[in-house]
Amino acid sequence: MDVHALCAAMPGATLTFPFGEDTAVYKVGGRIFALTGVDRGQSVNLKAEPQDVTGLVETYEAVSRGYHMNKKHWVTVQLDGTLPPGLLEELVEDSYDLVVDRLPARDRP
Repeated sequence: MDVHALCAAMPGATLTFPFGEDTAVYKVGGRIFALTGVDRGQSVNLKAEPQDVTGLVETYEAVSRGYHMNKKHWVTVQLDGTLPPGLLEELVEDSYDLVVDRLPARDRP
């Protein structure tokens, strides 16, 4: 599954490039929910509940604590095709929902 298509399909999602033209940063309400490479989307950083981070890292070889992110709240998912079907979609949705839930009501899509 194309991680760019997944992120872009989220309601109110915007694509920005605050870290340079090589890093696609997806935001909702001005807050980041996903970061990935533009051309070589080999991995994606996603927000996750702290209690889920440990379980994901321990369960899936393709998931590690967030690279260059707060390791308590972010995971890096390798897009190598080893995740069970539907898990990437679920992780993107969870990341998006975590950000939306913390937005003021007026900023929610």
